[in-house]
Amino acid sequence: MAYRIDGLDRKILFELQRDASQSLDEIARKVDSSKTPVWNRIRKMKEAGVILRETVLLSPEALGLEACFFVLVRTSEHDAEWQAVFLKTLRQRPEVLEAHRLAGDIDYILKVRVENAKAYDAFYQALIANVKIFNVTALLSMEEIKSTTMLPV
Repeated sequence: MAYRIDGLDRKILFELQRDASQSLDEIARKVDSSKTPVWNRIRKMKEAGVILRETVLLSPEALGLEACFFVLVRTSEHDAEWQAVFLKTLRQRPEVLEAHRLAGDIDYILKVRVENAKAYDAFYQALIANVKIFNVTALLSMEEIKSTTMLPV
């Protein structure tokens, strides 16, 4: 069951998503509240699993990870053993930023961030060495138009 949030919770979540390094005083001022109620609400939302963790966003380009590939994976294998090996392989690869199991003709889509095409090929070779895949299509993102971690609260 979803945790029920009110208007003040939404404002707090917006501010935390925008910049989680803000002090409680800053957030309280921006949401027109005081520090203690803001702290209590944040604590309750953490306990309820609404707030999963706090982290830092890094610039891929500044770190030399200039190539973003969307990898479409089709498999002829659908048994639990194959899936366990595939998922373990994905979780062990730091290049995989996101992985989704899909409905339709494509079984999985991966978001992979690497330095260049040569680095993608190394990732691809490692992937197919670990798990049998029927078909892989890699799409190079030419331009990132929108990227956000902010949920619409």
